[in-house]
Amino acid sequence: MVRLTKIYTKTGDDGFTALGDNSRVAKTDPRIEAYADVDEANSALGVAISLAHGEFSPELLALLARIQNDLFDIGADLATPGTGGLRVSEEWVTDLEIAIDKYNADLPSLDSFIIPGGSGLAAGLHLARTVVRRAERAVWHAKAHHNDVSETCAIYLNRLSDLLFVLARVANVPHGGDVKWKPAGSR
Repeated sequence: MVRLTKIYTKTGDDGFTALGDNSRVAKTDPRIEAYADVDEANSALGVAISLAHGEFSPELLALLARIQNDLFDIGADLATPGTGGLRVSEEWVTDLEIAIDKYNADLPSLDSFIIPGGSGLAAGLHLARTVVRRAERAVWHAKAHHNDVSETCAIYLNRLSDLLFVLARVANVPHGGDVKWKPAGSR
């Protein structure tokens, strides 16, 4: 017999929520906003990944799956006050830089700003990229209010948004390439 557990606890109905150490803070606390934005970024990336099957190699799909797990760990870091148990390392940032260089190597040089569109996958990656940028800003905001917030989380998100930009360009290659910005005077 399967026992169902209620998903709602009602403990947040007063505008407060528990952190990883069981302390309670306002749901408007910058730390909460930061990990909520990271969660939204992870969800946006999940939508993009759902469009990537058949478009990206198994290797690239595995990278994106790992990144989703990384984002979950970043959320855990942000939800846990103090400096113990932080999971995000500079090695993760380096791994993203290696992936950026690898996937950017075969792309044509940029000669214009890129419109966030093209294929469905590219558009999904661009959407995930912009949500990741917002999450990065939220982490820096949380860092300004809580000294124990890891700046490595924000740096990771900065690199991740760069990778998602590159991967959106990769996704558009089989569909005619980048969608380039046409300034008003050139239309």
